[in-house]
Amino acid sequence: MGRLFGTDGVRGVANADLTAELALGLSVAAAHVLAEAGTFEGHRPTAVVGRDPRASGEFLEAAVVAGLASAGVDVLRVGVLPTPAVAYLTGALGADLGVMLSASHNAMPDNGVKFFARGGHKLADELERRIEAVYEQHRTGEPWARPTGAGVGRVSDYDAGADQYIAHLIGVLPNRLDGVKVVLDEAHGAASRVSPEAFARAGAEIVTIGADPDGLNINDGCGSTHLEMLRAAVVEHGADLGVAHDGDADRCLAVDAEGREVDGDQILAVLALAMREAGQLRKNTVVGTVMSNLGFKLAMEREGIQLVQTAVGDRYVLESMKAEGYALGGEQSGHVIVLDHATTGDGTLTGLMLAARVAATGRTLADLAGVMSRLPQILINVPDVDKSRVTTSAELAAAVADAERELGATGRVLLRSSGTEPLVRVMVEAADIEQAKAVAGRLADVVKSALG
Repeated sequence: MGRLFGTDGVRGVANADLTAELALGLSVAAAHVLAEAGTFEGHRPTAVVGRDPRASGEFLEAAVVAGLASAGVDVLRVGVLPTPAVAYLTGALGADLGVMLSASHNAMPDNGVKFFARGGHKLADELERRIEAVYEQHRTGEPWARPTGAGVGRVSDYDAGADQYIAHLIGVLPNRLDGVKVVLDEAHGAASRVSPEAFARAGAEIVTIGADPDGLNINDGCGSTHLEMLRAAVVEHGADLGVAHDGDADRCLAVDAEGREVDGDQILAVLALAMREAGQLRKNTVVGTVMSNLGFKLAMEREGIQLVQTAVGDRYVLESMKAEGYALGGEQSGHVIVLDHATTGDGTLTGLMLAARVAATGRTLADLAGVMSRLPQILINVPDVDKSRVTTSAELAAAVADAERELGATGRVLLRSSGTEPLVRVMVEAADIEQAKAVAGRLADVVKSALG
C-alpha cells in the first residue's frame, strides 16, 4: 500500500481513489489508534464530523459516521461547514476527534478526509502513519474489535455549530466593520452561509457571489483559484475590498478597490503590523515558508519584524508556531493562521481581520498592502529528472551560485524537489521580471542537463 496521507489528509477522486470503504476503514482505524494512545481513556469518545458541499461528501460522510459509530464513538454531525469551523468546534465541544470531508481548492470530482485531534489540531505525522498501518492490517484480514449493544456509538445532528462558529469569529475581532463594503466570493463552497453572515453581523455592507452550492459547482471558475469574477464585482459595486475563499474556506485571498490581487504574503504583512500595534505579535515574529516572496522578507526587515521560514505547507508553518509560541503565520496561497483564535488556516477569520484593519485605519487596502512590494516571481517545473540529486550536483550548485551573484540582494533562487512527482521546481525572484525569466530559464536548462 502506498502512503495514503499527504500534507493535508487523504485525498483522491471520490468513489475511485477515495471510496466509501476507505473512508469507513480509516475512520475505524483512527478510532482504534486514538484509543490505543489513551485519548479516550476514562470516558466515552465523541467526534465532530463536517463536510463541504461536494455531492460525494454525502456518501463519504455516511461512511465516516458509520465507521466511527461502529467503533464506539459518538458522532456529532455539523453538516456543511468550513474546515476551520470543524477544527474550532472539535475544541469548543471538548470532542476527542474531528473529521472534515473536503478536497479544499481541488476540482469537484476530488474529495478528502482530514482528521483533527482533541483541541482541533491536525494529527501528528506519527499518528497518521499508525492509522495507515492499522487500516492496512485490518484490510488484509485481521478482524476489528467491535463493541455491541450499548457500546456502539450514537449519532446526532449538532445544528448550533454554524452560529457558535460565527459568534466566535465576531467575538475575536478587534473592531466592527461598519462603513466597509466587501464583496465575498465563497467558491460555492463550505463557507457559503457562514462567511456572509459573519461579515454582515460584524457590520460590513456585503455583496456575495459564488454562494449557491449545488454539490457540483464548488471551485468552478470562482473562489481563491479564480479571482476574475471577484475583481470585476469589486469594481462594479464600488466596494472597498473583495475576499475570496476556497472550497473549504481555510484560505483567503483578497483584491483591493481597483481589483488588484492582494495575496497571502501581503495579507500577512498587513496583519503583522496590526498585531504588533496591538501588542499581539509575540516575539515580534511572523512565520512564512521558503516560497514567501522576497518583497515580504524585505518589508518585514524594514519594519523590524523577524521572519521565520519553514518548508512549504501550512502544517509546517503551524508546527513552527506551536513550537516557538509565535502568533501569526501563513503562506502566499492565503493560508493564514492566527494561533490565538484558530488552530488552522481560517479564511473567514483572515478576511474579517483584513476588513477590520481597513475599518480601523480608514486607509484603503491598496495603501495598507503597499507596506510590501511584491517582487516578480518565476516558477518553472522541470519534469523527468533525478530530483534526489538536486542538492548534490556540483554543476547545479555552480549554476545557482552564478545566478545568485547576478541577482544580488534584490533577487533570490530556490530549487525544490517535488514531494509527489519526479520533477524539480525552479523559482527565481528579481526586481525585474525579464531578468527573473532569463535566470529561471537558464537554471531550468541546467537542471535538465545535470539531473536528466
